[in-house]
Amino acid sequence: MSHPLRITIWNEYIHEREHDSVRALYPNGIHAVLDDAFTRLLGESVQIRIATFEQEEHGLSYEVLTETDVLTWWGHAAHNRVSDDVVQRVHERVLSGMGLVALHSAHASKIFRRLMGTTCMLRWREAAEKERVWIADPSHPIVAGLQDEYFEIPHSEMYGEHFDIPQPDELFAISWFEGGEVFRSGCTWRRGKGKVVYFSPGHETFPIYHDVNVQRIIANAVAWAAPTGGLYLGKGRNIPQPLSPIAATHIVDDRLHRAK
Repeated sequence: MSHPLRITIWNEYIHEREHDSVRALYPNGIHAVLDDAFTRLLGESVQIRIATFEQEEHGLSYEVLTETDVLTWWGHAAHNRVSDDVVQRVHERVLSGMGLVALHSAHASKIFRRLMGTTCMLRWREAAEKERVWIADPSHPIVAGLQDEYFEIPHSEMYGEHFDIPQPDELFAISWFEGGEVFRSGCTWRRGKGKVVYFSPGHETFPIYHDVNVQRIIANAVAWAAPTGGLYLGKGRNIPQPLSPIAATHIVDDRLHRAK
């Protein structure tokens, strides 16, 4: 990539403004903590933009998305109020190669559900219980730099199986919770040319995004999801002229290919 990795951090930025308990942990918004982490961990190799729900077009205009290599998504309170037009353009950009890193409750976002094609629902409980995040694939680039087989989050929201998602292409983390549940907490998929990451730790009433291991994984996920590969031609195209001669003679009835 000839230019810096262009990251857009999308955050609803609703809980932080409306609830004192969340504002105390993230006074400038969850996006500000992620911005600081990416700047510190990825350095001059990245260019960061912030977008929030209440901005025009949720801050995700065609121009912004065209200039985005990886989009991170944190949402919770306003999933159903996100514009379908914005979801459509994000979906098209992912298929064309933009990376998407979906965080915590973004499992229920319109864009994640559309990319997965399932309900993406799960079991949950908010009881400030311990979460132990096990590294399921120590060879994966997303967990590079972690120093142990697992790390613990003292207080977390439980997400538990069954998690209604397609079989992940890669599973890099599994969480165990103090109350007994387990969860596929770190997953990746390919959609078109784009790479999609889901990482679950990050409930807004706990300081999870201040955790150095969580920050490292999300920063690694952003770097991993950067666009790679060649030209994307996913929309289909008619090729009336063959590359090599065809012996048969065939008359095409164009009426068969017209939409009814």
